[in-house]
Amino acid sequence: MTTKILVLLFGILLLPGVSFAQKINYKGIAGKVVGSWKLVSVEATRPNGDIIRDWGQTPTGFLAYDRNGNVTVQFMRDPRPIAVSGILTSDETKAAFDGYYAYFGNYQIDEKAGVVTHYIKGSLRPYEVGSVYKRLFELSGDKLKLSTPPMPSAAAGSGGESRIYKLTWERVK
Repeated sequence: MTTKILVLLFGILLLPGVSFAQKINYKGIAGKVVGSWKLVSVEATRPNGDIIRDWGQTPTGFLAYDRNGNVTVQFMRDPRPIAVSGILTSDETKAAFDGYYAYFGNYQIDEKAGVVTHYIKGSLRPYEVGSVYKRLFELSGDKLKLSTPPMPSAAAGSGGESRIYKLTWERVK
């Protein structure tokens, strides 16, 4: 009985050191996605085929996939809103919020389907926590393109029309 209790206690003490994150299989495309990426462009395709740049001509951003299945995404609008002072007005706060996007979580890659799935654990936008985002991906050399399914645009003046967003990333060397 005492031995069973000691084994149980020892097992419980070891649990904090155990990682429950998904380990990525590094064969094929999955291994090539791991790393750091800088944002090149954000393009939105409208239903009529027109391409617009809701986030400006040269938005800035960073994407990272690690070997333990973690992902982080951050990017900001071009041009970035400027605050007059260190204390933001409500309009400046809204512009700063609308001009920045960030989340983190875990990911899985389905090479056969060409899909990377992001499981959102934390986000600048609280309503996204717990969301699951599936993105089509194309990997060519040092370029990674992620595309959304058609989704309503939150861009000013868009009327919430459905758009497909394509984010192009370049590997950080």
